[in-house]
Amino acid sequence: MNKKITAPMSDESAKELVSGDYVYITGIIYTARDAAHKRMAEALQKREPLPLEMKNNIIYYMGPSPAREGRPIGSAGPTTASRMDKYAPDLLDLGLKGMIGKGKRSQAVKDAIVRNGSVYFAAVGGAGAILSKCIKKSEVIAYDDLGTEAIRKLYVEDFPAIVVIDSEGNDLYETAIKEYNNED
Repeated sequence: MNKKITAPMSDESAKELVSGDYVYITGIIYTARDAAHKRMAEALQKREPLPLEMKNNIIYYMGPSPAREGRPIGSAGPTTASRMDKYAPDLLDLGLKGMIGKGKRSQAVKDAIVRNGSVYFAAVGGAGAILSKCIKKSEVIAYDDLGTEAIRKLYVEDFPAIVVIDSEGNDLYETAIKEYNNED
């Protein structure tokens, strides 16, 4: 089913999404990859504030290429999500409502998604140039020294994604395999 959602995302909005839904996200989302996640984990260990509020926000696992003239951002395809799996449960427990990436997630992340009523979305890998057209504004808000891995605040319009793991723990990668294997 096609659904339009707004970011930041409410608890109710997250609970209405079902694994397999196609969604179009409009609003503010943030980017963070491996190095930014490592720094946020270090900040949490030191009891320092994070550079962004986690509650109800969505993090897109992406490091863009340089922006072409007249564009707010370059190619913006998803990064493999499992690289953030050791950090994701802590951020979900702080209220992170959604994550966008590609690929499977660990059981610990799935458990944290269910525990917190969150959602994991997939963006289409290899479609970074097309996805960048949905990004209307981009601003580095933290860890500028990390270059493409700096945390960015993005304003997106109708950013396409697929619900892979919904707030109940249903995992599209698992159900799709079962459905495929049951076809004769």
